Amino acid sequence: MVAQHCVQHLIDFIDGSPSPWHAVASIESVLKAVQFVQLDESAKWQLHAGGRYYVIRDDSSIVLFVLGNKVPTESGFKIVGAHTDSPGLRIRPNGATSSDGFARLGVEIYGGPILATFADRDLSVAGRISFNSNEQILHKLVRFDQPLLRLPNLAIHMNRGVNEDGLKFHKQNELPLLWGQLAESQLPQPYWRELLENAAGVEFNQLASWDLAIFDTQKGAFWGANNEFYADSQIDNLASCHAGLRALLDEDVMQHAESTLVCAFFDHEEIGSESHIGAAGSFLTDVLQRISIALLLDREDTARALARSFLISTDMAHAYHPNFPSAYDADHRVFINKGPVIKSNANRRYSSESVSSAHFMRWCEEAEVPYQRYTHRSDLPCGSTIGPIASANLGVRSVDVGCPMWAMHSIRESAGVQDHEYLIKVLKQFFLN
Repeated sequence: MVAQHCVQHLIDFIDGSPSPWHAVASIESVLKAVQFVQLDESAKWQLHAGGRYYVIRDDSSIVLFVLGNKVPTESGFKIVGAHTDSPGLRIRPNGATSSDGFARLGVEIYGGPILATFADRDLSVAGRISFNSNEQILHKLVRFDQPLLRLPNLAIHMNRGVNEDGLKFHKQNELPLLWGQLAESQLPQPYWRELLENAAGVEFNQLASWDLAIFDTQKGAFWGANNEFYADSQIDNLASCHAGLRALLDEDVMQHAESTLVCAFFDHEEIGSESHIGAAGSFLTDVLQRISIALLLDREDTARALARSFLISTDMAHAYHPNFPSAYDADHRVFINKGPVIKSNANRRYSSESVSSAHFMRWCEEAEVPYQRYTHRSDLPCGSTIGPIASANLGVRSVDVGCPMWAMHSIRESAGVQDHEYLIKVLKQFFLN
């Protein structure tokens, strides 16, 4: 029942976070409820012993931290990293068009989604708009809760080979989403702008631009004979963000941790992290350096603190699928509800190595949590995470771990209920160790 309660909380978090910008807003609302203080990157920071703080950069990346009972030169930083973005579709700037009387929205592919899973779903739009107000450029979240869009399949009668050849969409011509039938006097782009302005509550002609993602309006759900699984969108990687957040906000953790505890949740992981808010940017480095400066530590002290630090990169892992046994290395199959996965790759697509893996194993044992080991098939290209990037930027030892899941990058993913509780428990142990 404890595990199901944790996952219901996770499902509510995911369903309330249909875009990276909403995910950070959801996290911020939780932090404010437990007296975290927001820091402004353009202002001077004043930090106090035991203080709880967070920093947001460009609305979709966030770093939160709790100052430990010891200074970082003695105990270092304990960091959990994850990402707020998920692969999918994004609305083009001039995306609203009409064709044969139907209004359509043109989209770009973000990251590497399984495109076929977007077909015949109840889709809608969420994200951030920018608008002009009193000679200022402001921004605001927007979300359409009702099913607004659809990507209808072509009937099998016109696509006889679909079950043999697989469902495929031409990325330019066949992905525009249907969203209405317009009257003859209506032009698609002005009508689309009017919908956005009304949804955001801004006045006519204030709208300047937008960052808008497509999301599935179906809520998350438990499934399986004993409700041992759950399904939702964006499990990769909001589940890892949620686990890190729950671990850090545990009262026992916040009160008794010796190290300064950090959660860093980045946007843009799915497209390589190369941005001012991604893991390859300066965001986490800037925050850790400014913590050191506010604590009156010099440059050498900061280097000493980083030398004592550790990063756990948390991202989802590929669970063994019994229908496709040939997709996995037979000696490294990992199973749902059998514990978090330590992910290894000789070419450093993951940051794990023998020492960091041994540390994570010990924390699992201390937390009475099982663990598993995974490597990708040698004849398949291996994905990556923020782990190698953030570890290289900081010069900090790191391990890559995550909960096993099915259908990664589908619009409807699945994972195990027990695994989420396992991950929270071992992250708590890491923070307290």
